[in-house]
Amino acid sequence: MTLIFQYVCFISVQMRSPDHKVQLLIMRSQEALRRAFRLGPAVAALLLGTVLALTGDPGPAAAQNAPAAGAVPIPGFWDPRRRPERPDLGRISIVRFLTENDYPPFNYAGPDGNPTGFNVDLARMICEELKVACSIQVRRFDTLIDSLGDNRGDAVIASMAVTPDSRRRVDFSDAYYRAPARFAGRRDFTLDDIRPELLEGKKIAAVAGSAHEVYLKSLFTEAEVHPYPSAVAARNALRRGTVDLLFDDGISLAFWLNGTESGGCCAFRGGPFLDSRFFGEGVGIAVRLGNDTLRQAFNWALFRLWEKGRFSDLWLRYFPISPF
Repeated sequence: MTLIFQYVCFISVQMRSPDHKVQLLIMRSQEALRRAFRLGPAVAALLLGTVLALTGDPGPAAAQNAPAAGAVPIPGFWDPRRRPERPDLGRISIVRFLTENDYPPFNYAGPDGNPTGFNVDLARMICEELKVACSIQVRRFDTLIDSLGDNRGDAVIASMAVTPDSRRRVDFSDAYYRAPARFAGRRDFTLDDIRPELLEGKKIAAVAGSAHEVYLKSLFTEAEVHPYPSAVAARNALRRGTVDLLFDDGISLAFWLNGTESGGCCAFRGGPFLDSRFFGEGVGIAVRLGNDTLRQAFNWALFRLWEKGRFSDLWLRYFPISPF
């Protein structure tokens, strides 16, 4: 087991290969392992089961196996073999971040009215790592890119998805998280091996017009896809037993499953789906087109925060129930 701990570092959910396989990152350093986890050997041992499960070939639409009981998978998007270079930060004295306050737990107004949330805390940690001053301004989400273009801020950190359309307007840092798609089923639905051939004839709810509905109709062709006008309606259908499964955004599902509105009816089934063709390239920090210095600075800071284990600590603070 000691030899394993010396080589296995972290789970990467980057989907870079042509067949969108999950990659296992290897780091030959026990010290780097301790910095990456900072959760103790017991949790590391539990995470090892997830690492081994992720090395298999899931097929075109298969999910990963669920982690061992008690393990909390933490997404990692940084390859230790591709360490970013530290850019020259001599001309950067302050970073003016733009965000919004209506997307908990990522951005929301705290009890004192000031912005808080995962993105806000991450922005402050980035500034600490870069050793620069930091300001955070709140604006409506639909005005953030225009505000960036008008030089009212230097960067947007507001769970902005990296898409072909957004790339035409701004540049992005490396992705720092992705929203996995997940299946949820009632507790009496015991099948946890989620593959298209095993769901023939099963009724699956999805939000009408969503990427999740498109994915089901493209790859789970033998299942009965039931579109609903909203996530609330789809969840109610699952809770009542009108459908066998629900396929939706894993982050919002994690909060629903473990909140009071679900009534403890349901649980995740199978593992995460991360096909970038359907569910996007992830979420990055936006900067003005051509601002390579700041973009590279964010890439370096994000890598350092992950390497030190600070990103893992932050993730666990906001997501004790993993969407992965």
